[in-house]
Amino acid sequence: MRKHKHVCIVANILMLVSVSVFAHSGATAIVKERMDLMGSLGKSMKQLTAMMRGKTEYNEDEVRKIAVKIQNHGGDAMTKLFPKDSIDGPSEALPNIWQKWDQFEAYASRLKTYGLALEMAAGNDRGGPSRGGMTSGQGMMGTNMMGQGMMSQGGGMMMGAGQGPTAEMLKTMPPDTSFMHIAQTCSSCHQDFRKPK
Repeated sequence: MRKHKHVCIVANILMLVSVSVFAHSGATAIVKERMDLMGSLGKSMKQLTAMMRGKTEYNEDEVRKIAVKIQNHGGDAMTKLFPKDSIDGPSEALPNIWQKWDQFEAYASRLKTYGLALEMAAGNDRGGPSRGGMTSGQGMMGTNMMGQGMMSQGGGMMMGAGQGPTAEMLKTMPPDTSFMHIAQTCSSCHQDFRKPK
């Protein structure tokens, strides 16, 4: 059940990457800037997903580069692109982003944190004799994901606006763990603050 749920999260991220390409038409100023940032993040997630699922070879150096990019796009770098009521033109942001600003800031902060965690964990053992990560027998949320004191919150790990694990907690775990936290953060933020397709 958990494995299916998290496969769906990754699939949703990939779908959002493909549809965002068409949404940028006519965007200007800050709206275009943030749509470009989201498009860049989407491409990064697509690359990571391919490596984590074993579709392409896992490349530690490339994972680190992508992780740094995610860090640089998270936190204040993301929130500053959402000045109040900037939803003109083809913006995909919902107005409730400014009504629940603390929650949006939390997602942006998590993205930065989990990008740092992925950078630090990129060279860690991915688990299993084949180093299959998410494709191993334990699955995407197996014992490697839940081990070392990781706590589940609510119905799932880190879902919603509650406090998630720190980079220090994640840095000794398989890189797949940090990746899934990034994917969950993106998925939750899109669900809460992005216009439905």
